[in-house]
Amino acid sequence: MRTRPSSKHLDEEASINLTPLIDVVFVVLIIFILIAPMLQVDRIRLASGVQTGEKETAVQENSPIAIHVRADNSIWLNARAVNKEQLLQLLKEAHQRFPHKVPQLFNDRQAYFEAYQNVKNAVELAGFEELDVILQPG
Repeated sequence: MRTRPSSKHLDEEASINLTPLIDVVFVVLIIFILIAPMLQVDRIRLASGVQTGEKETAVQENSPIAIHVRADNSIWLNARAVNKEQLLQLLKEAHQRFPHKVPQLFNDRQAYFEAYQNVKNAVELAGFEELDVILQPG
């Protein structure tokens, strides 16, 4: 004859003690909370959107297509103020004249991201496959 295991024995097998797992998770969480402020994340600084003359030419690789986004979100193409529509048309013309050149963008850190996105979209629509974003050296 077979004997049935008692229900008390089944209850003991079904329960799992999660306390050690929870303790380990809390210890790892506390370690992350303590270490996170000490981590240094690499940060980049954007170059100034304003043409400064000598300092800028040291960074630039003599590209005939220089786009500047200034702190007031104005867009300048080769030292000439343009709006979004003009930028697209002028970039298309520049792409026809210089198909293998890469436009360079000097985006001021005070400018809105929307201005960068507008420039990036115009560059893509004009047919360029690359855009160099010039960062502040050092």
